[in-house]
Amino acid sequence: MMAASLLRRDKKSTAAHLKADLKRTDNSSGLRQLQELLDSVLNPERGSDPEALDWCKWLLAGGDGFDEFCRTVRSYDNATLCGLVWTANFVAYRCRTCGISPCMSLCAECFNNGDHTGHDFNMFRSQAGGACDCGDGNVMRESGFCNRHRLKTGENVPSVPRDLLLMSEMVLPRFIITIIQYLRDGYTEPESAADRDLQKVLQQLDPHISFLEELTKMGGAMRTVLTKILTDQQTFKELSMGQEDNVYAKKNYEKYLSALKSSGLVSVEEKGAAGGAGDGTSDAAAGAGALSLLGATATASLDDSSKEEDQDGLQGVGQRKRVKLSSSTKDPSIMDTLKHKCFLEELLFWTIKYEFPQKMVTFLLNMLPDQDYKITFTKTFVQHYAFIMKTLMKSHESDTMSNRIVHISVQLFSNEELARHVTEECQLLDIMVTVLLYMMESCLIKSELQDEENNRHVVVNCGEALLKNNTYWPLVSDFINILSHQSVAKRFLEDHSLLLLWMSFVSFFQGMNLNKRELNEHVEFESQTYYAAFAAELEACAQPMWGLLTHCKVKETQDYTKTVVRYCLETLQMWFDAIGFVDEPSLNQLTFHLPLHRYYAMFLSKGVKCQGLDLDSLLPDQEMLMKIMVHPLQIQASLSEIHSNMWVRNGLQIKGQAMTYVQSHFCNSMIDPDIYLLQVCASRLDPDYFISSVFERFKVVDLLTMASQHQNAVLDSEQERPMLEGALTFLVILCSLRIHLGMSDDEILRAEMVSQLCMNDRTHSSLLDLIPENPNPKSGVVPGSCSFEEMLSGVADFKAPVFEPGGSMQQGMYTPKAEVWEKEFDPIMVILRTVYRRDVQSAMDRYSAFLKQSGVHTGNPWPPYKERTPLHPCYKGLVRLLHCKTLHIVIFTLLYKIWMDHQNMSEHVLCMVLYLIELGLDNQVQDDKVEEEPCIEEHCHDSWFPGTSLLSNLHHVINFVRVRVPETAPEVERKRERERERETPPSTSSESATFGQSSRRLTGNWRENLREAQVFSLVAERRRKFQEIINRSNHEASQAVRPKSSASRWLPPGTPPQLVTEILEIRESMLSLLVKLHQKLSAKQNSLSLSWLAEVDPAHHAHGDGLTAIERILAKASARSRHSKRCLQEICGKVCPPIPPKKISPGDKKSMDKEERRQRARERQQKLLAEFASRQKSFMETAMDVESPEADAVMDVSSEESLDSEVLYDCVICGQSGPSTEDRPTGLVVLLQASSVLGHRCRSDMPKRLPTTDEEHIYPEDTCGATHDVRLSLMQRYFKDSSCLQSVSIGWDGGVYVQTCGHTLHIDCHKSYMESLRNDQVLQGISVDKGEFTCPLCRQFANSVLPCRPGRGMETGAWHAPSTKSMSTLVKEVEDLQEQLGIFPVRASIKQRDPILIESNLSKEMESVIKDIKNTTQKKYMDYGKNPGSPDNDFLFMYSVARTNLELELVHRGGNLCSGGASAAAKRSCLNQLFHVLAMHMRLYSIDSAYNPWTRLTLSTQSRENEYCDEERPEVPMLFRDVPSLLIIFILTMPQPLRKEHFTCVVKVLYSLQFTQALAALSIRFSREERLAWSNTGAAKKNLPNSDKSWESLLGHMISELTKAKDVYDTNSEETSALSSSVWSPQSIEFRLQQFCLPFLRLSCLLQHHLYGDSLPGCLVEEEFSLLTRCLGLAASVQCSGSMSSAACLEWNISAFDLISQWCSEVVALSDTPSQQSASLLGQDPQWAAPRLLQLPDNYNTIFQYYHRKSCSSCGKTPKDPALCLVCGAFVCLKGHCCKQQGVCECVLHSQHCGAATGIFLLINASVIIIIRGHRFCLWGSVYLDAHGEEDRDLRRGKPLYLCEERYRVLEQQWVAHTFDHINKRWGPHYNGL
Repeated sequence: MMAASLLRRDKKSTAAHLKADLKRTDNSSGLRQLQELLDSVLNPERGSDPEALDWCKWLLAGGDGFDEFCRTVRSYDNATLCGLVWTANFVAYRCRTCGISPCMSLCAECFNNGDHTGHDFNMFRSQAGGACDCGDGNVMRESGFCNRHRLKTGENVPSVPRDLLLMSEMVLPRFIITIIQYLRDGYTEPESAADRDLQKVLQQLDPHISFLEELTKMGGAMRTVLTKILTDQQTFKELSMGQEDNVYAKKNYEKYLSALKSSGLVSVEEKGAAGGAGDGTSDAAAGAGALSLLGATATASLDDSSKEEDQDGLQGVGQRKRVKLSSSTKDPSIMDTLKHKCFLEELLFWTIKYEFPQKMVTFLLNMLPDQDYKITFTKTFVQHYAFIMKTLMKSHESDTMSNRIVHISVQLFSNEELARHVTEECQLLDIMVTVLLYMMESCLIKSELQDEENNRHVVVNCGEALLKNNTYWPLVSDFINILSHQSVAKRFLEDHSLLLLWMSFVSFFQGMNLNKRELNEHVEFESQTYYAAFAAELEACAQPMWGLLTHCKVKETQDYTKTVVRYCLETLQMWFDAIGFVDEPSLNQLTFHLPLHRYYAMFLSKGVKCQGLDLDSLLPDQEMLMKIMVHPLQIQASLSEIHSNMWVRNGLQIKGQAMTYVQSHFCNSMIDPDIYLLQVCASRLDPDYFISSVFERFKVVDLLTMASQHQNAVLDSEQERPMLEGALTFLVILCSLRIHLGMSDDEILRAEMVSQLCMNDRTHSSLLDLIPENPNPKSGVVPGSCSFEEMLSGVADFKAPVFEPGGSMQQGMYTPKAEVWEKEFDPIMVILRTVYRRDVQSAMDRYSAFLKQSGVHTGNPWPPYKERTPLHPCYKGLVRLLHCKTLHIVIFTLLYKIWMDHQNMSEHVLCMVLYLIELGLDNQVQDDKVEEEPCIEEHCHDSWFPGTSLLSNLHHVINFVRVRVPETAPEVERKRERERERETPPSTSSESATFGQSSRRLTGNWRENLREAQVFSLVAERRRKFQEIINRSNHEASQAVRPKSSASRWLPPGTPPQLVTEILEIRESMLSLLVKLHQKLSAKQNSLSLSWLAEVDPAHHAHGDGLTAIERILAKASARSRHSKRCLQEICGKVCPPIPPKKISPGDKKSMDKEERRQRARERQQKLLAEFASRQKSFMETAMDVESPEADAVMDVSSEESLDSEVLYDCVICGQSGPSTEDRPTGLVVLLQASSVLGHRCRSDMPKRLPTTDEEHIYPEDTCGATHDVRLSLMQRYFKDSSCLQSVSIGWDGGVYVQTCGHTLHIDCHKSYMESLRNDQVLQGISVDKGEFTCPLCRQFANSVLPCRPGRGMETGAWHAPSTKSMSTLVKEVEDLQEQLGIFPVRASIKQRDPILIESNLSKEMESVIKDIKNTTQKKYMDYGKNPGSPDNDFLFMYSVARTNLELELVHRGGNLCSGGASAAAKRSCLNQLFHVLAMHMRLYSIDSAYNPWTRLTLSTQSRENEYCDEERPEVPMLFRDVPSLLIIFILTMPQPLRKEHFTCVVKVLYSLQFTQALAALSIRFSREERLAWSNTGAAKKNLPNSDKSWESLLGHMISELTKAKDVYDTNSEETSALSSSVWSPQSIEFRLQQFCLPFLRLSCLLQHHLYGDSLPGCLVEEEFSLLTRCLGLAASVQCSGSMSSAACLEWNISAFDLISQWCSEVVALSDTPSQQSASLLGQDPQWAAPRLLQLPDNYNTIFQYYHRKSCSSCGKTPKDPALCLVCGAFVCLKGHCCKQQGVCECVLHSQHCGAATGIFLLINASVIIIIRGHRFCLWGSVYLDAHGEEDRDLRRGKPLYLCEERYRVLEQQWVAHTFDHINKRWGPHYNGL
């Protein structure tokens, strides 16, 4: 066969040969050969072998190399779009300034190459994946394109030569059909195969699909070819079925057909069954639900037997009654099986079947830049839309699948052109709505609202997975997306049948998640379905609604609004019928979900506000309005009930619902429309009816009686007050809220902003989040012309982020301006918007703080009254609520009750009553012109008040009121007394005449028969009104005299005492009650004088308490009505003390006092708490603030008084005070921690920069730690080990730092304290087993106790006396002191104890503390010797601990001692104690006198070089030794306490050595000529007097001595010449010498300060040298001249020149040391700059872009959580398992290696810093803040971040000061997992 022979040849030549054949005009033989070749290569039965792919690549390239071919094709790329496709977690950008569609996104490259400065952009992590829109003018503005796509480079590409892609056109169709055949073959239906493994099939295909992906990336030319192939119907026909003889192809074609069968919404078999009852046979997923869409009369339940039966056993077929949905779906084709006409369609089909494999999705999306493909693909997608959603519902991985679906759909539907096209051509809207209905149909249940038995309404079941898991969101999201296009939304609004379908969809959510109040026991199981319910209403109902509303903004769209409103009302009417609603809502039921009401409300509001519609034209009749009002009102009352704890048995979730309902993301789709709807109803219904409905709903009717006692059938007495407050507050909100009643968008935004800021200071982002914007996520814009930023700067001041010393990090906050508090604070708005009730209190507290501060008002202010924006003319009727008799009666009654101190009244009640009065005074009803008209008989049944105007009713006096009271009430008692005294009131007097008749009538009289005649029986009144309105036209109703209904009396079972009717004498008007309340509040008899009225001015009374409010109201009343003014003058003139009620029964008194007592107790408690808090605060400040010295230090280590007595210590555990003794030692609470801070110091003052490009690097070689390591190992190569270990200090890296809080305790007390901690499991982050604890007094973290030695604190008296001895005697004495201990040579005694120390408790403790110190750091930081664990090693470690602590104290003092003073550090310093402990320990190792450096320093005994010639290695020469180390060794090994004169002597001797080393180091830096010159100068001065105190002569001598050594000077001449380009002047040399000696002087001075308590005077930096030498007694002989010469301080005990020669000879004698090393050891510079963290770039993006994709150096992968060490710049994987070693993750490892268990890491993907300290870690916070001073943890907001220098300094300072443990509070164990 030909194919076989072709297969044998090499691929390249075959391809070339075939291509040549195919290029001919007659190419039939070439075609045949190619087909045969492909038949055998791409034989699907062979499985996927790499060989086939290889062949394809060669064939496509047609003889060239494949890579070469790719390059050629790319050069013809004509694409003008970027189109880069990414998957989840990719970092992309979104710029709102450039975006047309809010879904617009850009890849990082296009973003960075475009110009977006000053734009509103953010970076985000893609959730579902996406594609770059750069270059697409439909989605974004051209100005935002990057420079590559702006130039449209693609357009001028030459056209593609035909033969380039010739082979591709031939080969690829075969390649694609192969893939399709694989997919057909591998697919198994989910039911049939238990081990259904789609992943396996996909894995095999992986290389094939990747190959297709590669092709798409070749650019436009190749995409065109692919598009042609994918959409070509002819090729598909030919290849799809396979050839006749190909069995394999046939088989998989049949599989494909069977897979297609179930692709419609209704399966094929069901179509046949549709005539029957619809109990479809097969595994019909859709069942009759979808049929009912078509209008078939199916009532069957879902018959998917596998899944449904078990769930809905209870709600079987019968109960699951379906609604019969309208059959007007125009396009029944979506019900049918899919038919495929091209490869693209079938590929998409399998992509869906395989649940959207990522690779396939990416391939399909990569093709989108091709315009033809885009259109075809979108149509195909729409054609498969129903099938996609059907598959999604069945999927087990619905989350992943949802993301992938949206990944595709958002690319297609965001483009308005495309969306319009498919809406018109493919009925996209019909499909979407139908599919949504179909989806929800699968989870409908019977509604139980209202009439439980006969309810015909169905709602979604929020417990179903579909709703719980939000499976519907891809669909809803697409729907919202296409509705955001005007052209599409218009089609939707014009298509009435669609609107109807949509309304029936919305009605599925009406009344879902019904709550029933539990009255008996607490619910067993708190259902959490409410999350699903709220999410569903917001996403599926509200957001599409907001989407539609955005297109109803102008007059031209009036008709849309009218249509929607009409359908809303129709659907509502159907809903009322379905649930069987008449006029009363059923008790104890509550649903928060009324989307139909809210649609209606929002379209009403929009129509009136934007489209100029007349409200009345959109409203239904009164009866319907009454019905509409019921459910929203029910919700308002229930909110109050929930807050009054009446729903407490329903669990916490009901509170959760109440909070979600008002929460910022939901409020303007839920509570706002509800309140608006109630406002509309109130403005159109009879006000008396409305008010009485409110009080009845709130269940407080029984409370509104003038009697002092009443019975309430529905509320417990403790619920009455909150419910009454709730009802009044609701009325105030209803009358004063203007959000939909006339406020402009800007005013709304301002009000929202002010209310949020008044509750608390807010960060910018939380404010953005809290302000309810139009929640359509596609709008992205806050409505209104004024921008958010401008508005914010108008109402608030920015408080920059500060850092508090306690360690809490503040963010940038906005706080209200003063004038906002003064004029705009609106408590009503705050109440409406608070999720937590405490926020209202918080706002009031902040308000009163402001008033106190500005001196306006000092007491407890009341919520201020705020003027409102005028009402829109349509809503004027709302004002009638304030002017109706029912409300006035309620107000009068409440004022009376408050004045009489009845129970359950509160300040809040009074406050709201006054608010209502004031609202009424401010909003007069226009048409009410009749003032004080005489009472006509016809109206006499309303005998309470003559008219409805509040102004005239205010001064109307009410004399008698008849009440119904229990027999036991005080009123009855009073009557009996009167009868005994025969003083019956003249009940027939003129006043009571009207009352006399009223006994028959219910209304007019405030007769409160318990149930039937409450508040002039609200219920009966409402019922009757309701019937009247139904029976008669409104006009008649308003004139009708109300019928006198007889009071039918019934008493509830278990009746309380019998009720009797009493007449109360009142004789008050509202005005007089107000005056009396004013007296009562002010506790003065005549608090309002007549003169007061004359000069009052309402403006002054804006802020204040109840008195101010009453005064303001009275002033307004008298200003607006002459009559009121007259009445007021009378009242004030004859004011008399309020008559206390005669004998309140003790019970009443009790309950009243109880409330007051409670209030007082509360105030006392507040006061105590405040006092306690302030005490605690001041204590914490002194205890925690690292800077300030402790106010009352428990133990002042450096105190100078009480010198002769023993030091007394206070134990903070047992509280006793006493000395520390051998057998009961006291200890200091200390924290030991290993530290590498010193080791990270560098020479330069500038910190190193963090590398952000591949070119930059950090070199760690120049750090202090590295330098010292190199020096030690160099010495160890040439000198004797034991000598090396005494010539340097270690502990630069991993040294042990000891710090204390200054508190002491008995060590035995501490042990028992630790025991108690061990049993206490509560301590977080503290590991007691490691010895950690917190100081019992100040709670500072600690882990050891340092014993204080017995005896006096400081060396005193004689020890301090200035010495008169000569230098040489002192030198001898020092030597003798050292000899005392030199009894044991080191080698002999490995731990011979001093006999005195045998076994005291103190020595044990000292031993144990030494053990703690050793355990603090890692082994590698202790063993530097050749034989680890040797005494020499130990000895080195011990004195290095002292060195580390001294050096660190220096660093904390700023690197010098200029600041002087016993700075804070000294109060807390434990160096004195530490020295003694170390000295105790060091004395166990004595120095062999033969090795004693002292003798070589002073040459007191002649050199003994010759004795040691047998030693293999020499000692370290004196000039190489580290002088401060020698000082510490001497002090620690001499007997304590040491005389000061000896200390000074040691310092003097060592200073000469240090000075000589300085000369040597300097001489090395000279050039040869300079050396010669200086040695001559020196030689000349040598014979002058005092030449040993002049550096010239000494330097000269030095140079001449060292020149003897073998080329010490010649080694680094090249580098030195570079160094010494500047000429050395005598001044510069003197300066260098001083600088060289300063570090030694500082340490000596500090040591002296700690041992002897000498003070450290401060000075200028220039004077530091002279000051220190004076302090140390070096410069005693020198006069204090201004300029100090360093040589003048020298004191030699023998000839200086001899000594120097001797020291130099040691260096010269080193024959075997390479000179280079000698020079580097000599030239060591002891100065180091302060430790610094790395310098970070200003913009966080610089770090992020470089590091977030950088691959890890150890494992080569890109880490999931990359982190950076801020100390050394290392790049590490956080939590990465790839870099684990022995179970320890990389960050922890690095923290041990780099910082001796302290690590500071910046997490790249989160912008936060974590601190690792030993076994614990904490989140420190972020040093990068956005423009508003906020952190952006996890980069959620993706705003640009900038370095906050202050925070970074604080971080650095905590690192240097080792205070992480004290300042950061939230530590947790990391278990080595970071």
